Parts: sequence; structure tokens; C-alpha cells
Amino acid sequence: MRILLLTAAFCALATAAPAAGATDPVREVMDVTTRNWASTDGEWSYLFAEDPLRRLFSLRFQAAYREAAKRPAYETEDGGPGDPFGYDVVTASQDGCPLEDVSIHPAGAQDGKTPVKVTFKLWRCLDQVELRDSLNEVLFDVVAEDGRYVIDDIHRIGPDGQDSLLAEMGQLATEGQ
Repeated sequence: MRILLLTAAFCALATAAPAAGATDPVREVMDVTTRNWASTDGEWSYLFAEDPLRRLFSLRFQAAYREAAKRPAYETEDGGPGDPFGYDVVTASQDGCPLEDVSIHPAGAQDGKTPVKVTFKLWRCLDQVELRDSLNEVLFDVVAEDGRYVIDDIHRIGPDGQDSLLAEMGQLATEGQ
């Protein structure tokens, strides 16, 4: 009986571990995003700087970002190119308030991906009740790659459905060709 209980416990741990690990890159992205929106006085941390891009995102995502980045949306203060977006890709916004009520929920793996749903409130500092109480929703596709979990796509959920950051990067990469 003891062996049966130990076997069951190990099986439960083995199946629970990958689901918990799938939230790790999403949690780090949301920590950075939350810090970025916490104050206008702090320095902005770029999700797609070389280190986080390499550690947190899939090879497919990295390749799509590098192609899209060949056509930056703006120039930086030091004269170098910025990223291909002109907005924060998680909040889908250039403006906002400090993030509140951030919640991260993994779903069951499907087709080799683990969807991780994130909700948050971006507009809590506004007077308009509709905006202030609105809930933003983002879906991260997380995959296992080289023995670790990485983000393969980001989908912002809106009234018209969901978009794909991978698809957007593909469009940016082909513009002007």
C-alpha cells in the first residue's frame, strides 16, 4: 500500500510540475510589464532586449521579432532604432495606469502548447467608470523548447476576438518590401 501511495504522489508531482513551469516566462513578462507601468519616473525595461528575448521567447518568436525589428517604429534617444512596435505589446497601449489585479491562469496543454491567460486592470486611475472597471485579457501560448518553457505567441483579447503578435510581426517584416 505504501508503494502505491508513493507512486501516486510521484505521478501527481510529475503531472503538476510542467503546468506550474509554463507560467514562469509569463510571470516574468508580467512582472516587467507591471514595473514599467508602475511609474513614469522609472526606466522602461524592454521585453525584447536581447537577454529576455533569448530566455523567455521561442526560437520562432525570436526570428519573427528580429525580422520585424528591421523596420523599427521609431528612433531612440541615442539615434539607434527602436523596436518594431510603437506601443506596449502586453497592454496593447501607449498610455495607461499602474496595472492592478493581475491574475495568471494556465490552462491544460493543447496541441503542444499551454495557454496561459492573464487578466489585469489598466485604467484604474481614470474617472470614466467603464474604462476604470474594464478588465484586459491577454493569452500567452507557452511551449516547451530545449527543456524549458518559452512564450511562442501573445494574443490580446478584445471585443472583435483575439490577435496574434506573431502575425503582426510577420506583417511588419513584409511592409515596404
